[in-house]
Amino acid sequence: MAPGAPGEEGEEKRLGRPPLVSDPREEILRQAAKLFAQKGYGASSLAEVAATLNYSKGAIYNYFATKQEIYDAIIIRTLDGLNQAAAAAVAEGGSPHARLRLFMIGHARYLADNYDSFVTMLVGYSGMANAALKDEALRLRDAHEGQLRAIIAQGVADGSFRAMDVAMTGRAVLSLLSWMARWYRPGGAMAAEDVADFYCDLIASGLLPR
Repeated sequence: MAPGAPGEEGEEKRLGRPPLVSDPREEILRQAAKLFAQKGYGASSLAEVAATLNYSKGAIYNYFATKQEIYDAIIIRTLDGLNQAAAAAVAEGGSPHARLRLFMIGHARYLADNYDSFVTMLVGYSGMANAALKDEALRLRDAHEGQLRAIIAQGVADGSFRAMDVAMTGRAVLSLLSWMARWYRPGGAMAAEDVADFYCDLIASGLLPR
C-alpha cells in the first residue's frame, strides 16, 4: 500500500484483490469507466470504484494514486485502442471509398465494444490534468484523425471523391461517429456497424435523389 493511503488493517483483511482477476489494473479501469459513464466523473468517488470490485481503497492505491489518474489512464487507453482498431480495419485495403467504410465501421465497432470507456473519454478529454498525458492524448487523437484524412485525401487525388476540404470533411465524419455515443446503446435494435454503414452511404451519396 502506498504510504499514507487510507484503510485500516481490519478493512484490508476483508477486502483486497479478487483472486480470479488476472489484470487488476485493467479491471479497475474498466469498472471506473462504467461508473464514470453512468454517474459522471465528479459524482463518482474512489470508494465507489473500490466497492464495485470488492477492493479496499488501499488496494486501489497499489495501482493508482488518485481518481484523476484513473480518469487520465482511461482516456489514453481508449484513444490508443481506437487508433489501433481503425488501423487494423483499413489494413484490408481497397479503394478510398472501401477504406473509408472500413475506417468508419472500425471506429463504430470499437465504440460499441468499449462503450463506457468511450463515453468517459469523450466527455473527459478536456479535463485531463497531467500535461504529459494530455500531450499523449492529443498525439493519439491526431494519429486517428490522420488516418481518416489520408483516406479522404487519396480519394480526392485519384478522383474517387470530389474536391473538398479534407480537414473539415474528416472532422464531420468523426463527429458523426463519436457523438453517436449520445444516443446509441450497445445491444439495441441497430448494430454499431450498421450505423457506420448508413453514415458512410449518407456521406458518399448525400441527400440528393440518385
